[in-house]
This record gives sequence, C-alpha cells and structure tokens, in this order.
Amino acid sequence: MSRKHRPGRYGRDAPAQARSAEGRVALASKDVWKVLCADGYRPVMQCPEVQMCVSVYAKLIASMTIRLMRNVEAGDVREKNELSRRLDIQPNRTMTRFEFMSVLVRTLIEHGNQITLPVYREGYLDRLIPVPPSQVTLSPLGLDDYRVIIRGESYSPEEVLHFKLHPDPDCPWRGMGFAVTLRDIVRSLRQSNATRQALKESPAPSIIVKVDGLTEEFASAEGRAKLRAQYIDASDNGQPWLIPAEAFSVEQVKPLTMADLAIRDDLELDKRAIAALMGVPAFLVGVGDYNKAAWQQFVTTDVMAIAKEIEQVLTSGLLWSPDLYWSFNPRSLYNYDLKELMDVGKEMLDRMAMDRNEMRDWLGLSPDPRMNELLGLENYIPVDRLGDQKKLNGNGGDADGAESAAADADA
Repeated sequence: MSRKHRPGRYGRDAPAQARSAEGRVALASKDVWKVLCADGYRPVMQCPEVQMCVSVYAKLIASMTIRLMRNVEAGDVREKNELSRRLDIQPNRTMTRFEFMSVLVRTLIEHGNQITLPVYREGYLDRLIPVPPSQVTLSPLGLDDYRVIIRGESYSPEEVLHFKLHPDPDCPWRGMGFAVTLRDIVRSLRQSNATRQALKESPAPSIIVKVDGLTEEFASAEGRAKLRAQYIDASDNGQPWLIPAEAFSVEQVKPLTMADLAIRDDLELDKRAIAALMGVPAFLVGVGDYNKAAWQQFVTTDVMAIAKEIEQVLTSGLLWSPDLYWSFNPRSLYNYDLKELMDVGKEMLDRMAMDRNEMRDWLGLSPDPRMNELLGLENYIPVDRLGDQKKLNGNGGDADGAESAAADADA
C-alpha cells in the first residue's frame, strides 16, 4: 500500500514489536518443579497394573488356534486350506499369528478400537495389515454410518476390519475401551506409589538427639554441625558416645512405614479394583493366591468375550459363504492336569464317543494306527463284536450255553 492511500494521520506504520525466537526460562526449586510438573503426563494405559492385565489378554488370545469351520448336516467340521493357513499361521509377511493377535488385542483394549486393513491379490486374501491407532480417524456420517480414514485415505466400514470393545452408547460403531472407568483408580494408585517412593528416597532418621536450645552452639547451623561432628560423627564404629548429660538426650525412634500410612492396604485395594474392572483375577496382578475356579471362569467369560468379537468381525469381513465361520479353540487355555484329561478320556472311550487316537491327541501323543477302533463297555471289545456277547443273546442256545447254564446250576 502506498503512503498516500494509507489511512490515519501518521506517515508510516508503527514499528512491529520484535519477538524473540528463544524460549522462556523459569527458575524453580526441586520441590516446586515436582509440584508443578510432577513426572510428566502418562496415559492411563501405561499404568504397570493395567499393562499386566492387557498382557494377560493378549497372550491368552494370541495362544489360541483360530480355525476355519464349516457347518454341515452332521455338525461343524474344520476346514484346512490356504485361507485358514493365512490367518492361523502367517497373516502377513512380517508377522506370525501370535504377533498379529497380540498387536490386535493390545490395541483393542488400550484404545477401544482396532482397524485391520485386508489386502487382496487376484481376488484372494493376500495379507492382513494392523493399522497403528495414531494413523486412524473415525469420522461419523449420520446416525448409523461412518468413514474410516487411514493416512488421509477414506474407507467404508465394509472395506476394513473394525474391532470394537465396549461400544459407545452415543456412537455404537465406536468402542470406548477401559480408559474411562480406570482413570480415577489409576490416579489413586499412582499417588500411593509416589508416596511409597518418596519414603524410600527420603526416609525419616532413626535417631533423634535432643539438645539444650539455650546453648550458644545450637543457635546457628555451624554450631549444630560442630556439635554433631564432635559428639556423634567422630565416634568410632561400635564405640559408646561420651556426651554431657546436661545438654544431650539421645533417643531412638522408628520412621513411618508404609504400614503406618496404610499405603500397602490402599495399593492392594487399587490393584483389586483394576483387576475387577478389567475382568482379570486379582492374583494375576500380584494380589492374593492362585485360584483355579477363578481362572477357569476368567477364560470362559472375559477372554472368550473378546475372542468372540474377533471371531465375528473376521467372519463378517472375510467370508462370503454362509456355512463358513472362524472359531478360536479355547481348550488349551483351561488348566487341566493329566489326571483330569485321563478321567474324561476314559469316560468318553467307555461311551464310544471317541477312539484312543483322539484321546492320545488330548495328551499330546502321536496317533497309533492300532488304536482307531471304537471300544465299548468294561472289557473294551471292538464295537463290531458287541452283539457276540453271550449275556446279550441268552447264551445262544448252543452247547456252550448249555454247559454254562449247567455250571451255574451246580454252583
């Protein structure tokens, strides 16, 4: 703008205020810094106890075999093909099934949502790519629709695999996770840990010395240091102190402990609350003793609830055939001992519900070609010889039967 067209009475603009590019510096003591800045912001999910719970879910679900099942008239049978191998063995070129499921479950629990991008080649599933949560945005479109934006590229929900945990009532297509319910408990747990750490770093003295306050030496810091060096610090180890009775009185006191401040009880309660909110038995976060019944219930309810979400999203997103579905095998997670497996297998053998090779598979043994027959009853005769038993055909009316009847009569 030229000068003659510039409004106002002055011939030039006021000089711009110079701004320094350097940052501002503030001086503060160590205590003030701790009060104002503490140890920095940390998300709720970075709490060690929360991470322990997340790790339990991730390891258990990643350990389960995921099977491609087909529904037939006689029941459900397992399909073994390239599609089942792709998901159960190597979802992509750089990850195994265990690694892929661990990333999926961790992201799902920590953020409430997990997006996986399926990549196809020539109409077949080529790989599954778990997208980092920092590169995903969920954008609503009306009441029942939304878009998934990955690195600036928009996808419809049908083009991705969207796993959700605890759907938001206002936006059912979006998961909430555990962060909201855990926030207050994690804050209390961090305060308890900070207090415990402060006691460890700055413990209270175990000896208190009472000195006559009217003495001249006690009036200044230099005098107190001189008295301490003269009567306390200068003594050899194990040697008694020689102090004036009129000026000193030495007492031993115990510093405050975590038990005195009830920190231990607070920590235990907070850990139990975190474990209860996340559905994990308390002994898995270091509180209490192992409980087999609690473990079995945890696997049956909480672990399988997340596993079912994964199964259903994979089935609806990857399969077109109505008689195919994905299913996890949770039997390996239950805490069976060898005797229990033997007892259950024996009952199944007696009722001809399985053959001996199936029982050997339960025990981790290789199949034996001699054990493919179904055996029944207490003497384990082959199933095709069950009708040959004399007690079932009235001794058959033959000579052997007559001899047997006569022997019974003589007896």
